[in-house]
Amino acid sequence: MALIVQKYGGTSVGDLDRIRNVAERIARTRDQGNDVVVILSAMSGVTDQLISMAEKIHTPPDAREMDVLLATGEQTTVSLMAMTLQAMGYKARSMLGYQAEILTDNRYTKARILDIGAERIKSLLAEGHIVVV
Repeated sequence: MALIVQKYGGTSVGDLDRIRNVAERIARTRDQGNDVVVILSAMSGVTDQLISMAEKIHTPPDAREMDVLLATGEQTTVSLMAMTLQAMGYKARSMLGYQAEILTDNRYTKARILDIGAERIKSLLAEGHIVVV
């Protein structure tokens, strides 16, 4: 059994129909006997909407708060994907960056990953989950 990491951008998960299509691709990979970790972006247009809202409050917005705000776009997408996979009969679990133990530097809005503590992800995979981050 291989570990497959799939990454999908905002256009690929731009609406519920597209999320369903991506979920079917993920399911096919799982059905081939692979462990699957999925990395998702916010749905198409969501990041721009969030930036626009923040800039209406204050320009330039605080970088740390922008990171918190923009993460809500990804949080929505990973939750919807996990729900879609569950509705299709698969064990799936969404994880936010901190839950997946992704450690970054402190350069807000331009952070680099320093480390990924993969134990939680490995544990979920061992339990048969598709992990969606």
